[in-house]
Amino acid sequence: MDAAEFDKFAEEYLATHTDNLKISGEAPDYFARYKLEELRRLWTRQGLAEPAAVLDFGCGIGASLPHLHAAFPGAALTGLDVSHKSLAIAESRFPGIATLVPYDGAEVPLADASQDLIFSACVFHHIDAAEHTRLFAELKRLLRPGGRLVIFEHNPVNPVTRYIVATCPFDENAVLIPAPTLANRQKAAGFARVETRYTGFFPGPLRALRPLEPAMSALPVGAQYYTVARA
Repeated sequence: MDAAEFDKFAEEYLATHTDNLKISGEAPDYFARYKLEELRRLWTRQGLAEPAAVLDFGCGIGASLPHLHAAFPGAALTGLDVSHKSLAIAESRFPGIATLVPYDGAEVPLADASQDLIFSACVFHHIDAAEHTRLFAELKRLLRPGGRLVIFEHNPVNPVTRYIVATCPFDENAVLIPAPTLANRQKAAGFARVETRYTGFFPGPLRALRPLEPAMSALPVGAQYYTVARA
């Protein structure tokens, strides 16, 4: 993760992202919101206790923070990022919603077993693959027993996803990760149970069909996927 690279795009991130996503028929906030709505449904369906502490790993300019707060209103939120400029923008956009913590890319400056849920949205394709297993082990250190690590990523099998990433300026150095590869790296980091679900099957013009998506989560062709790893 290159802090300077993300600092470079921080101020123009939202406008660039909005323009890049026009092909999907949705604005960036839709994609931030639907991830947390999906996670909230999963949390409720599995009967999990409400989390007291939630970490947004790679929070950027804070797009997910208000939706994390809406999904888990009783949780203390922490946002972590290597880009100081992005954190400053996140604080100005959503003042006081989370404790925002700068990260040097090595050891996360949080206590062992301090989090019930760690969430990350499309961050790991920006991180060198050689670092993934180490980082997953570091995130596992932060989770309380029974806590969950939930990672959303772009699905390289989906051609629309590949096009959007290929034409996005701040994804210039991104390397998309197949879902089985990401899950195997989490298992190598010590997570014994990892499940994968696919999402994002219907673009904006077909949004009326989106209620069908939960029943399609095993189909490996959605625009995105997420892994749920249990500590």
